[in-house]
Amino acid sequence: MHRDDPIPKPAPRRAWWPLWLSAFAGWTAYGLLYAFQTMSMAADMGKTYAWSDVLRTSLVGMWGWVPLTVGLFWLVVRFPIRRGNVLRACTVLMLAALAAVVLRAVFIYALDPWIQWYDAPPDFWADVMTTSLHSNVLVSWVVIGLAHALLFAGQAREQERRAAELQARLTQARLDAISAQLNPHFLFNALNSIAELVHHDAARADRMLVGLSALLRRSLDSSRLQWVGLREELELLAQYLDIEKVRLGERLQVHWHVAEDCLDEAVPPLLLQPLVENAVVHGIARRLRPGNLRIAAGFVPGALWLEVEDDGADGQPDIEGHGIGLANTRARLQALYGADAALMIAPTEAGGTRVSLRLPHAQGASASLRDGPAPAFRFDEAAAR
Repeated sequence: MHRDDPIPKPAPRRAWWPLWLSAFAGWTAYGLLYAFQTMSMAADMGKTYAWSDVLRTSLVGMWGWVPLTVGLFWLVVRFPIRRGNVLRACTVLMLAALAAVVLRAVFIYALDPWIQWYDAPPDFWADVMTTSLHSNVLVSWVVIGLAHALLFAGQAREQERRAAELQARLTQARLDAISAQLNPHFLFNALNSIAELVHHDAARADRMLVGLSALLRRSLDSSRLQWVGLREELELLAQYLDIEKVRLGERLQVHWHVAEDCLDEAVPPLLLQPLVENAVVHGIARRLRPGNLRIAAGFVPGALWLEVEDDGADGQPDIEGHGIGLANTRARLQALYGADAALMIAPTEAGGTRVSLRLPHAQGASASLRDGPAPAFRFDEAAAR
């Protein structure tokens, strides 16, 4: 082993004290029940026994099963009966059951002079061993069966826990991969916009670079979170549109239709940004005349409705490139919400595109919101239904 290699840690040992405690409690309860039944049967037959004698013989007899129970459980853990191991496990456990019968007989024979299970000193083979064979073989296999049931139930719970953990890791890995794809795509488009200005309008290009720096700093802060407030999402979106406004001027007309009561709703970070970016890059930026970009948010029954709509490219032929933003958004919604969320795309009468998102209401924990002015515009609920 290399001297810099970490020293491997031993596997954690199974804690057996709960089994000892459970076995003691279980056999004690059974001993008390057996004593009560003995006293009831004696009363029915007109016999009288002292409670102290009945409790002594019942409890001590049952307590002798405590170490045998722990031993059988230990063997079941080591040699469970399962596919591929049936013959070996059955052989080991059958021998263990016979050993329990013998140990049980030795226990009874050794303590009988003090406990007095028998009225007269018994013969080991004729009395004690015969009785032990008749009753304790079945008890041993009942204990073995119970051990298997508890073992397999615990393994099933552990498998469910691991499956849930793996699913959570897979979901997070998908989200990380989506974010890793989305952020360079957004940065490329923003830098491309700046490159268009730097040769003929250095002042505007400089303002865009300053705005881009602030935007990236804030978007990186948000991307580390799984949920942000809708207010933060819209503030980040407004900052992005301010950058595009420097480049496009009056060609970009932004209209906010945001219901104030939904600003505290938790949403995935950078959810709307790729949709707005698609609308700007592939629609508004290709127009010669001013184009309208509409962003709406509000509640509909049982859901949060988000919408991004543009006027299109004003008759310009469509170009490739819409896919990455929509594909990433679909993938994020599927990973976070499953079938509870929906993304819908529809053409508008003006020749543009409307992208609508329907998200489950109150998904995730409440987001921590920054203080700041909240956009408070109308929201057309009828259009969202």
